[in-house]
Amino acid sequence: MARSSSIKALTDLKGKRVAVTKGAGSHYLLLLALARAGLGFKDISPAYLTPADGRTAFIGNSVDAWVAWDPFLSSTLKQSEARVLADGSNGLASYKRYYLASAAYADAHGDALSVIFSKLAETGKWVKAHPTAAAAALTSLWGIDAPTVEEANSHRSYLEGPVTASGLSEQQRIADAFFAEHLIPAKLDTTALKIWTPKGP
Repeated sequence: MARSSSIKALTDLKGKRVAVTKGAGSHYLLLLALARAGLGFKDISPAYLTPADGRTAFIGNSVDAWVAWDPFLSSTLKQSEARVLADGSNGLASYKRYYLASAAYADAHGDALSVIFSKLAETGKWVKAHPTAAAAALTSLWGIDAPTVEEANSHRSYLEGPVTASGLSEQQRIADAFFAEHLIPAKLDTTALKIWTPKGP
């Protein structure tokens, strides 16, 4: 939120209009942040918007607050006097990302997926070791200036790792939270997922 806003803490969001992308990781982060502040989702007025539309609404003061991820966050912080009320740190949310393939494709093309996995891990290490060069490479793709891309990348680990059953525990918590808020029609069991494991070198 803008630094001139009267909203100084999460508890101040009660009764406020908050932009969020429905069903995204940011939606889950908002649920956890509100709960930490002793609030429920019904205590706010959600505005379901894409990241780009959310940014426009926030900058134009059409909403009181906005939940976003990088590079949208870093770009907005650089171009405005926004105030961050909470982020995914301090155990709030790890916000892992996943690459998905159909089970049929994984069964038939495991060798190809192992190569892709290796290249993703290699590229992630390169991005962290060469932040300026990586930002220069991504600036045209993201449509954001290189310094902002570099700042956004500094918030990400870019570490790649195989999916594990225990590692899906947060996905279970997300599914449970979304079911409780009627964002998904049925309960999900993340332990029922088929997990692909990369082949060793």
